[in-house]
Amino acid sequence: MATERHASVTWNGDLMSGSGTIDDVGSGAFGPLDVSWAARSEEASGGKTSPEELIAAAHASCFSMALAHGLAQAGSAPERLQTSATVTFVPGTGITAIALAVRATVRGLDEAGFREAAEAAKAGCPVSKALAGVPEITLDAQLAG
Repeated sequence: MATERHASVTWNGDLMSGSGTIDDVGSGAFGPLDVSWAARSEEASGGKTSPEELIAAAHASCFSMALAHGLAQAGSAPERLQTSATVTFVPGTGITAIALAVRATVRGLDEAGFREAAEAAKAGCPVSKALAGVPEITLDAQLAG
């Protein structure tokens, strides 16, 4: 069964000096969130978000779900996955790289088996597939000590 998700945004003004608000999302889970060009293109965001930050959150959560499912299907359900995603945005070029990093507690699986499962999750998660045009997506996958 297909699902659809919804978000609405209001933008005021031009790109450089204007600003916007992610007014709401269909689930009601968050919003309103302020967005601006400065939050997207400068280090200090001033408490505002950017499309790339939201993509990072989406990618990290989708990857985690895919990895948890793959590990469970293989008989080694994870106890804990801690995943981060860093999206690199270059003004005038776009998103140039995404770096995924995961630290996991998984019983009964060695480092090589874990890395294999993590690579499969990276390749198979729907957000990774949607971002296939990004020139570089890296993965640092390690079992926690």
